[in-house]
Amino acid sequence: MFPSNLATDNGNDTTPSFCSRFWTLTAPYWSSREKWIALLLLAAIMAMNLGTVYVQVLLNTWIKVFYDALQAVNKVAFLTQLKRFAELAAAYIVQYVYMLYLNQMLQIRWRRWLTQRYLSKWLHNQAYYRMQFLRNTSDNPDQRISEDINSFIDLTMSLSISLLGSLATLISFVAILWGLSGTLSIPLGHAGTLKIPGYMVWAALAYSALGTWLTLRVGNPLVQLNFKQQRFEADFRFSMVRLRENSEPVALYRGEKDEKVNFVDRFTAVVNNYRQIMRRQKKVNWLTSGYNQLAVIFPVLMAAPRFFSGQMHLGGLMQTTAAFASVHGALSYLVNSYITIASWNAVMNRLSGFAGAIEQAEALKDRDDFRELVSADGTFQVRSLNVFLPDEQVLIEDLDLDLQRGGSLLITGPSGVGKSTLIRAMAGIWPFATGTVRLPETAKVMFLPQKPYLPLGTLRQALYYPHKPQDADRRMPEILGLCHLSHLAQDLDHSNNWALALSLGEQQRIAFARVFLQQPDYVFLDEATASLDEEMEGALYRLMRSRLGRTTVISVGHRNTLVAWHEARLTLMGGGKWLRSSGLAPSINGENPVLGNRTSDPV
Repeated sequence: MFPSNLATDNGNDTTPSFCSRFWTLTAPYWSSREKWIALLLLAAIMAMNLGTVYVQVLLNTWIKVFYDALQAVNKVAFLTQLKRFAELAAAYIVQYVYMLYLNQMLQIRWRRWLTQRYLSKWLHNQAYYRMQFLRNTSDNPDQRISEDINSFIDLTMSLSISLLGSLATLISFVAILWGLSGTLSIPLGHAGTLKIPGYMVWAALAYSALGTWLTLRVGNPLVQLNFKQQRFEADFRFSMVRLRENSEPVALYRGEKDEKVNFVDRFTAVVNNYRQIMRRQKKVNWLTSGYNQLAVIFPVLMAAPRFFSGQMHLGGLMQTTAAFASVHGALSYLVNSYITIASWNAVMNRLSGFAGAIEQAEALKDRDDFRELVSADGTFQVRSLNVFLPDEQVLIEDLDLDLQRGGSLLITGPSGVGKSTLIRAMAGIWPFATGTVRLPETAKVMFLPQKPYLPLGTLRQALYYPHKPQDADRRMPEILGLCHLSHLAQDLDHSNNWALALSLGEQQRIAFARVFLQQPDYVFLDEATASLDEEMEGALYRLMRSRLGRTTVISVGHRNTLVAWHEARLTLMGGGKWLRSSGLAPSINGENPVLGNRTSDPV
């Protein structure tokens, strides 16, 4: 009945492939409007990176001359080479500093663009809301946008520049090492002599290949462990944010002990997973440390026969050792960067899973079996509406409604039968529904939940949310008075966490003040007066009827006092059954009570 709502989001994801995921995450920026500036910065970074490699090549030649001068006790040549070293070092430092500066400039531009892209995709068509209904939802989207994007770009640039440097170093020093190596002769008895030209190059290649293979075998679990670590860290942080946002009810419940147990459990997951990372990284570090330490003496041992036979001087030995170290270091890119690569792969998996979850949330919006159409005559119409829970349990079956402009409908019924879910489906945000909802093309719709949303910022911004209506400043004092909020007038331009600073009753009155400021065509109220006394509730509904006569009102509530403020009533009875009846002024499917799903109403 519904599209698949399975989202693959784990550290072992092999579909799409690594290359496909990397291309999907990087290609949009490098084909965007910013591509030319980005490519120019990248070209400058690459040029400086190659420049530093060139300086290293010159330093390799300098090593031979410098140590030969020491061996010959040539003071003039020694001082000359010190001056030459200062020149090369200065050139290296200048290029290195500006390479890092331009790299940071490119990173922040890329991060700004990618963050805005993901924010747009996350907010588009309420994807942020629908993602919660995916079976394997993408955890902590705030972290993925704020931290994972930054980590992905930082690690991508760092690893890319390091790889480019390794390739340039390998190309530059292989020829040097080949020439310095000479030919290794291995006597084979009666079979003659085996000659291996450029044997130091082959030795470096074999040594690096062995180290890379061992590192891959030992370090492979780090990708999944890093993926889990980021999730556990985010879960722990989010649990504390939740306590801060709900500090009052927790305090009233005296729930500190339970909250601490929750925090400790989440932090225990952080610690346990981190210990696994520590143990695995210890094995990788044992391997890489031993590998790199052995690489210090390995080229000396390989070149020693030629040195002791007089085929090279001390300068030649030092130059050969340095060239071997450069070639070996370039070939050992994966060994030396493996832990970083594992973290990078985990971050890429998280971003890829997040993007996939957004796409699946979009699929829940764009369905053929639920349509939001334009009403030609200005009537709010519902046709053959079926509403389900995510597990496909039926809440409302085959509902038809017609509500004229300015009409009002009260939805009642026992708790849990789907009243709030129904108005979410009518508003077009509930993904598990089929049927048709028609609204006028330019209709402005507002939704008032039981606990209003108050954004961070000034109280004035909270009252104007989601956007400032025309002439709002002039009308503000009167509306505050009508909603019994005049005592807050002096705080309009103060910033605060108003969801904590105000009582729930004040927050609900602020939600009504928004309605009077915005003057919507349709307003859905989901127990929006539950925290108000009946007198205040009646006053606010009376104001809506007198000041917003063209606004269609659809309310969910349990109080009988709400009946008087609505023209019609829809009673949900569970199991998909419902009942329509006339109230003060019949306006739904005629003047007589209409049976829904074969259930009658005596009203």
